[in-house]
Amino acid sequence: MQPLRELENRLNLTFKNLNLITQAFVHRSYLNENPGFALGHNERLEFLGDAVLELIVTEHLFTAYPEEPEGVLTNWRASLVNANILAKVGYALDLEQYLYLSKGESKDVQSKARNYILANTVEALIGAIYLDQGIAGASLLVHHHVLTELPHILENKLYQDPKSRFQELAQEKMGITPSYRVMDETGPDHDKQFTIGVYVHDECIGTGVGQSKQEAQVAAAQEALKNRGWE
Repeated sequence: MQPLRELENRLNLTFKNLNLITQAFVHRSYLNENPGFALGHNERLEFLGDAVLELIVTEHLFTAYPEEPEGVLTNWRASLVNANILAKVGYALDLEQYLYLSKGESKDVQSKARNYILANTVEALIGAIYLDQGIAGASLLVHHHVLTELPHILENKLYQDPKSRFQELAQEKMGITPSYRVMDETGPDHDKQFTIGVYVHDECIGTGVGQSKQEAQVAAAQEALKNRGWE
């Protein structure tokens, strides 16, 4: 485990309570294997950090874009505080080296589960910094490492949901509206799983799996954006 003093330099902060900051990195799985560990897991800090993050982002958008209506700002905020952006922030800050994980979780690198853990850790870290440094310290992290993603999001219209974004780009670049087809359907009625493909003409551009057709369509559109290099 790397010393948190390195993280202080990265964030330009001086932590008062290192135990509090350390707790932000303790995943529940670690405590299952180490029940005598002195600190608790990070889920309460994550709960707090989620609210702090949303407040800071909301205030920035409200102040910086006085002409934009509430609906637009809501979409922009959602695109900034989602798990993909927060995981990206976690990797950029090299937070993995500070994580307390079970042996199994430690081996599961570069996976959706690890991305989810990192996104939650960023929220927990924001919550811990808020308690340790106040709103000014939390704002420093959010402004320097989260809100810096906003220009890219706005330029590429990433605030749109994947289905809307893929449809708009397919119409713009290929002159056609994509269609979605159910490729597979498994499970009992109360627990269905759908595999859906998104097609342009008769070419399948991406596939997605979900517990509803809508969820699978969104996943398919997201994969299609990636496959086409349109993200």
